[in-house]
Amino acid sequence: MKIRGFKTFIIRTSTDNKAIIVRLIVGLIFLSEGVQKYLFPELLGTGRFLKIGFSNPEFWAYFTATFEIISGTLILLGLLTRLTSIPLLIIMMTAFMTTKWPLLIDKGFWAMAHEYRTDFAMTLLLVYLLIYGGGKWSVDSKIINSSKT
Repeated sequence: MKIRGFKTFIIRTSTDNKAIIVRLIVGLIFLSEGVQKYLFPELLGTGRFLKIGFSNPEFWAYFTATFEIISGTLILLGLLTRLTSIPLLIIMMTAFMTTKWPLLIDKGFWAMAHEYRTDFAMTLLLVYLLIYGGGKWSVDSKIINSSKT
């Protein structure tokens, strides 16, 4: 794949305006969660990562928080939407494996399903953004349209 084709693939997006709702949900939630890891480190940042069992929890908490803030902002803008969705999906898979899988094993499906509902919705919304991109009202769309002229 040529570089130009690769760039087009990365910023390619649907031409409808529906993705704005998905981008608002995903972007604001990740942005908010990232900020909260800094504001409430014992509860949502370093303390949470320590409780889950991460080695070097301070590094991983602040790395994740920073990544969520930057990625949430990119998703809100609709800039590199498809590309940004991939590492956020990795964050969601890691969250599932470290918090929800043990719950499934210890307390069963229904307890896990209750706790996983928001993560499940976020994961599906990220898959939507990965497939369809940022939509008509995104920076990606503006880039694509300006390169056509």
